[in-house]
Amino acid sequence: MTPVSLAAAFALVLVLAVAGFLAVTTYNDVVALRNRVTKAWANVDVALRQRHDELPNYVDAVRGLMAFEKDVLAEVTARRAAYSDRDPIPRQAATSEATSAAVRQLFAVVERYPEVRSAANVASLQAEVARLEDLIADRRELYNDQVYRYNTRIAQVPASLVAGLFGWRPEPFFTAGGDDLDRPDVSLGGTEQEAAEP
Repeated sequence: MTPVSLAAAFALVLVLAVAGFLAVTTYNDVVALRNRVTKAWANVDVALRQRHDELPNYVDAVRGLMAFEKDVLAEVTARRAAYSDRDPIPRQAATSEATSAAVRQLFAVVERYPEVRSAANVASLQAEVARLEDLIADRRELYNDQVYRYNTRIAQVPASLVAGLFGWRPEPFFTAGGDDLDRPDVSLGGTEQEAAEP
């Protein structure tokens, strides 16, 4: 073997080793990011399920005290019923935003009625639902951050060169659609006189 062929063989082995190292590290990085996205979504899903389970308790607690606000209660109930953990993430995001808007509307109505607000069970349930709303917002932010990192990584070289080979596709963000960004209507269904009646 001549020195030139030996140098060429060494260069080829070196190039293959570097390419192999890049392929393995890229694959491991993307798998780790994909697992973080999955974990972050699982955390969002847990919070959504907790809110889904807690809303009927809150609605039941205020239903008897707010008989004249049936529209607001019906809206929260309808939004809760629309939730399905089998829906794709964008649909779940839209449902979550609509539910949050309905809950904010209910909170605003409850604040208008001191007798409802002062009921101990209503106050504790409202605090729990508010805590869950904050938790969902925090977890949604973490999920979107992980999706951003994953989507960015698979769009960069060298991952973009092998993304199709491994089936890496961009993940959807948990965002509200344009319609869900409108302010909720917090007008009261009843009049002030109806509100004063027991």
